Amino acid sequence: MGVKYLTVYAFSTENWKRSREEVDGLMKLFRSYLKRCKKSARKNNMRVKIIGDPSAFAPDIQESIRDLEEYSKDFDHIYFQIALNYGGRDELVRASRKLAQAVKDGQIAPEEITEETLEQFLDTAGIPDPDLLIRTSGEQRLSNYLLWQLAYTEFYFTDVPWPDFDKAELEKAIAKYNERDRRYGGVKEEKKNV
Repeated sequence: MGVKYLTVYAFSTENWKRSREEVDGLMKLFRSYLKRCKKSARKNNMRVKIIGDPSAFAPDIQESIRDLEEYSKDFDHIYFQIALNYGGRDELVRASRKLAQAVKDGQIAPEEITEETLEQFLDTAGIPDPDLLIRTSGEQRLSNYLLWQLAYTEFYFTDVPWPDFDKAELEKAIAKYNERDRRYGGVKEEKKNV
């Protein structure tokens, strides 16, 4: 379908507030998925990168993350980002701290700081900003997701819940996106027969 970069929001910084049973269930899913993802990475020539702060996870999950990223680092057909323990505000705070340290260390002068400079310290450094955000389950909010990166992104809202979001739904979202005129931010005019 021509999608080169895909980022999914798997576990937010706010998800730690869920019940212990639910968090434990999600951790079990992550352990299983991270192992299976290696096969998908190989099969699809897919580079996998985790965005967020994995330091809050158990050591075995952190090890699986490092292993998966290392294993897939040279794949280049699809770039797949998984947001784990991710929050947009948290990312901006962590990036600001790294940038402040670089200024303190004399690597960057304050007057040299630009948008591009800050982007280098984000979890998504080197990854293009999304063209399309698909929001499932009828929700119409960002939920602290990619706050910096979504500045010029097109949004697609669907009532379909995530577990039921399949290829047909993705095709609908992409078709809607393709109707839009990204240059002017509106909807493309219908072609007239002349």
